[in-house]
Amino acid sequence: MSVFDHPDFDDHQQVVFCHDKSVGLRAIIAVHNTNLGPALGGCRMWAYENDADAITDVLRLSKGMTYKAAMAGLSLGGGKAVIIGDPKKDKTKDLMHSFGRFIDQLNGRYITAEDVGTTVADMDAIRSVTLHVSGVTGGAGNPSPSTAHGVFVGIEAAVRHKLCKDSVKSLKIAVQGLGNVGYGLCRYLHEAGAKMIVADINKEAVARAVEEFGAVEVGTDDIQGVDADVFAPCALGAAINDETIPQLRVSIVAGAANNQLAEERHGAVLAERGILYAPDYVNNAGGLIDVARFKIDMDIEEARRKLQRIDDTLTEIFQRADKENKPTNEIADRIAEERFRRT
Repeated sequence: MSVFDHPDFDDHQQVVFCHDKSVGLRAIIAVHNTNLGPALGGCRMWAYENDADAITDVLRLSKGMTYKAAMAGLSLGGGKAVIIGDPKKDKTKDLMHSFGRFIDQLNGRYITAEDVGTTVADMDAIRSVTLHVSGVTGGAGNPSPSTAHGVFVGIEAAVRHKLCKDSVKSLKIAVQGLGNVGYGLCRYLHEAGAKMIVADINKEAVARAVEEFGAVEVGTDDIQGVDADVFAPCALGAAINDETIPQLRVSIVAGAANNQLAEERHGAVLAERGILYAPDYVNNAGGLIDVARFKIDMDIEEARRKLQRIDDTLTEIFQRADKENKPTNEIADRIAEERFRRT
């Protein structure tokens, strides 16, 4: 099947397949839209089961970055990269250098940054061969803390709208995934007095959350079905699907993962069940805002204001969804498209 016929191809402007046999590099860069500015989006390294999964991921993630940048009010477009391989076994400096040279050939059309499976050190390696990278040492660094902060702001907005409460104190939050962002989110929630139920394949991270935050552990197959106020997907995408939606016993879905809805129609299914969904690319924009300030003219105070505006943006989405009786993801998409398709 041609990439043009792929179900997740959405008028992407450019898809680049990167191959360097000498260092074992197999990567894909997808530039979705650059109407508002150069495409900024992280580089994910993952041991995909097959190449088709990698293509699906990069197409969906890059599109999400366009919408995320537009909703965050940034003069940036959307792009993403994936490196096919196990970051614990296959990653080398030479591989990152080679990948950086492919980025450099795009002449600034795509700017990379850290994502799942890559680190600040990897961005430093890429920086040695191209200027088109953010999240390096001495710059934004790890965007995870800002992402976690933004998600916390988004959860508060959803709780205020759906549950008519001014804080998450004493609320039960089910957190799926305790990576850098998920664990950081738990810290914010704990400090605000929330009660957490957590699950992750990393048992050490779970044990830390139980000890540090008083969280309750459940299995990774059980987290979607726990009785809670909020379900926060903070692992990989497609957590909201035909199998998991019937299990949900929450009032709100608001997390950090990208592409939480397996299919767009699942936003409507959540709405039909009375579950408020905070569109992922609005809710998790904090990290993008953080790394963007080193690539566009934005000081740290403006970055903080934009992060806090996640609350305002979500509130607008929720109110419009109520007024028009439409799913929140549909409303968010419409607002974003009005912004990046105006040119």
